[in-house]
Amino acid sequence: MEQPYAIEMLHITKRFPGIIANDDITLHLKKGEIHALLGENGAGKSTLMSVLFGMYQPEEGTIKKDGQPVDIKDPNHANALGIGMVHQHFKLVECFSVLDNIILGVEPTTRGGVLQKAQAREKVVALSDKYGLKVDPDALIEDITVGMQQRTEIMKMLYRENEILIFDEPTAVLTPQEIDELMEIMRNLAAEGKSILFISHKLNEIMSVADRCTVLRKGKCIGTVNIADTSREELSRMMVGRDVEFVVQKEEAKPGDVILDVSGLTVASKAHSNNAVKDVSFQVRAGEIVCIAGIDGNGQTELIYGLTGLEPAKSGTVKLKGTDITHSPIRQRSTMGMSHIPEDRHKHGLVLDYSLEDNLVLQRYFEPQFVSKAGFLKRGAIREYALRLIEEYDVRSGQGPITTARSMSGGNQQKAIIAREIDKEPELLVAVQPTRGLDVGAIEFIHKQIVATRDAGKGVLLVSLELDEVMSLSDRILVMYEGEIVGELDPKKTTVEELGLYMAGARREEKRA
Repeated sequence: MEQPYAIEMLHITKRFPGIIANDDITLHLKKGEIHALLGENGAGKSTLMSVLFGMYQPEEGTIKKDGQPVDIKDPNHANALGIGMVHQHFKLVECFSVLDNIILGVEPTTRGGVLQKAQAREKVVALSDKYGLKVDPDALIEDITVGMQQRTEIMKMLYRENEILIFDEPTAVLTPQEIDELMEIMRNLAAEGKSILFISHKLNEIMSVADRCTVLRKGKCIGTVNIADTSREELSRMMVGRDVEFVVQKEEAKPGDVILDVSGLTVASKAHSNNAVKDVSFQVRAGEIVCIAGIDGNGQTELIYGLTGLEPAKSGTVKLKGTDITHSPIRQRSTMGMSHIPEDRHKHGLVLDYSLEDNLVLQRYFEPQFVSKAGFLKRGAIREYALRLIEEYDVRSGQGPITTARSMSGGNQQKAIIAREIDKEPELLVAVQPTRGLDVGAIEFIHKQIVATRDAGKGVLLVSLELDEVMSLSDRILVMYEGEIVGELDPKKTTVEELGLYMAGARREEKRA
């Protein structure tokens, strides 16, 4: 007799106001397999997995586990059934330690109710060593990198001994090295008999790690294919419904005047007593894309915070078009021509409980086109502006401009931020991980927008952990390692391997030392 599937989702339908997120979807997960779920932003992937994890109740359809129908009422019930999930936007308590987050809800106690942290720590350290996760149980969540937060989420599932593991866009925030490690971890988990559902937009990852792949488009299931029998091109066609260009098309850069001039910038670290950015100097000129590359946690985040005003500089100067803005407030930097696509779209990019249209005018609502002399917002003008950006940037949401930002898919939240920042026609566009969590069709579009910004004679400072993106989009690459710029590379003359050596600190330019 054939072994029953680990999970069967049969004819699942889930509706939200103005949208059918999942339209009669059927998915089968075999025991011990890595099953990828592929689709554009807003195709319904996260919704389908949230139904499996008990966060949403479907209007129609049945879920079976090991051949038996189950009614998953909430995430605790899902955990009890052995189903765990790492969400795209992590569910961690920022002021708690890593260990406290891992054991939260399943704390080991004595009969008298006394917390047994020592044994929990032993288990966490053992799991961390076994899977090569290298987490520090005592670090506070607010002090660790996004990559480490991701590992904390994975540890939560392993600690609870879940059998079905759902990874929602798990590599969106990881460095290339961390992605390789995560892929290895996933293979090991599958080899141990755990069944993995892996939501991703990244075709290379799916091709390298998944056994089978189910493709969703606009809420409908397009089909399930064996990875061994398919190609990147075929998957992208199933996902987007057309052929996609994987190569960035751009002319030679024509650098002009200096737009951003950074001299001797030092920024303190929140995590430890050393400075996160140490005496960094560089320039970005009009008409060029300068990329800061590096492994996550080497000071890129703090550098951008120092440039954009999110953190104060300890020393050094930042000049925008010749004007010293080192200590200028954020709004002043914005009105002087700096746009910022932030790393953390929820913390610094959006007001999640505002509507989409209000988020789109966050930095411009005080301009005469959006506010009357008496101080009242011109709602009609805001709506018109929002509709134009939604159309231009293909921002998909259930109720258009009045949709609450929180209810949109991560990729569409990202598109909204990019639309707002690029449409300001800034002198300097600071783009941190701009294509994080976007599908191939959207990435192609965003890359074109960034190149168009450069070609319009603006300066672009890009921070990316995607090596392909760094190599194909940038005109100059600056590599950061332990808070310093250790190399300047020409993407046309360097290799991914050489870039990797600089990023890992194995090589540096002596003249900068």
